[in-house]
Amino acid sequence: MQKPNYQFEKRRKEMDKKAKKEEKRLRKLEAEAAPAPGTTPAPSAPTDPV
Repeated sequence: MQKPNYQFEKRRKEMDKKAKKEEKRLRKLEAEAAPAPGTTPAPSAPTDPV
């Protein structure tokens, strides 16, 4: 029987954790960029044509 390679398991776990964190960060950025449906952006200050 082969002995377990703990270093590989640890590295794999860390890579999975890092990938999940990056995915979450990208989703958060995407959510900030696109406002939620049903909400309207705040109107900007009216400009006076002089």
